[in-house]
Amino acid sequence: MSSTTDKIKGLANEAAGNVKQGIGNVTGNDKLVAEGKAQELKGEAQKTVGDVKDGAKNLADKVSGKH
Repeated sequence: MSSTTDKIKGLANEAAGNVKQGIGNVTGNDKLVAEGKAQELKGEAQKTVGDVKDGAKNLADKVSGKH
């Protein structure tokens, strides 16, 4: 998966997780709040993976003289 794909999927998971948490809070559904938090954290991790891939690519480009 490309770094951009990781970042987009991460943002989508964060957004969906936040919506789940909001709905769970409004309805008093603790399970939905927990699921939302877990999905939000998954999204944050996916975005981090994308950032790391970008950093690794930039470093590789510098080392190889492409940048």
